[in-house]
Amino acid sequence: MIRFLSLRCFRLVLFASVLALSPLAGFPVSAQTTAVDQRKTSTPYSGDLSIFDSPGRDERLQVNRVMDMLSIEPGKSVADVGAGSGWFSVRAARRVTDKGMVYAVDINPKAIEYIKQRAEREKLHNVKTILGREDDPLLPPASIDAVLLLKTYHEVAKPVALLSNLRPSLKPGALVGIIDRNGNGEDHGVKSEVVVREAAEAGLKLVSQSEFVKGDDMDYFLIFTLK
Repeated sequence: MIRFLSLRCFRLVLFASVLALSPLAGFPVSAQTTAVDQRKTSTPYSGDLSIFDSPGRDERLQVNRVMDMLSIEPGKSVADVGAGSGWFSVRAARRVTDKGMVYAVDINPKAIEYIKQRAEREKLHNVKTILGREDDPLLPPASIDAVLLLKTYHEVAKPVALLSNLRPSLKPGALVGIIDRNGNGEDHGVKSEVVVREAAEAGLKLVSQSEFVKGDDMDYFLIFTLK
């Protein structure tokens, strides 16, 4: 009987030792789940940037209506996050006039250089480029009235971190717009309910949801503000 108990105790001690050496030991279950339960994202576009300036895109995306809903007007400060070719940046720059400012943010150095040359060519002196990070747009604090992420949110590798780091740059009452298409994350789209949930985690609340963009029942336009 004593020999049986000793063997059982030895097995328990051995099991506890193995568990203590496990790389997951000491972490709560939720942390273990979070580490592996990350949603899929699409590979950021790195090709020819001129494709974003296809004829008729203004009408298809109803960009003037979008800017109206984001209260973009003369004197306002706007951030174009994931600016790409600067297609939206230059339109916003004309809308805010020289009294306002547009920050064109991208993580692709080639896109930043492309936008710089475009702004010079189009004589827009109120466009400032920022080489951001995948988790931080690196915008000046308390400087932004309106933000737009146009067909780029599905490429953001760290969406909650990015939106969380965006918050300090927002003025009171600032609006954050996200235009994207429904998808599974890796097919150049992400479901609108996923965006709403992630924005809430980052401290933003939904104030408006529209589906007029392109009129194909795939795109959506979400507008958030600070909670």
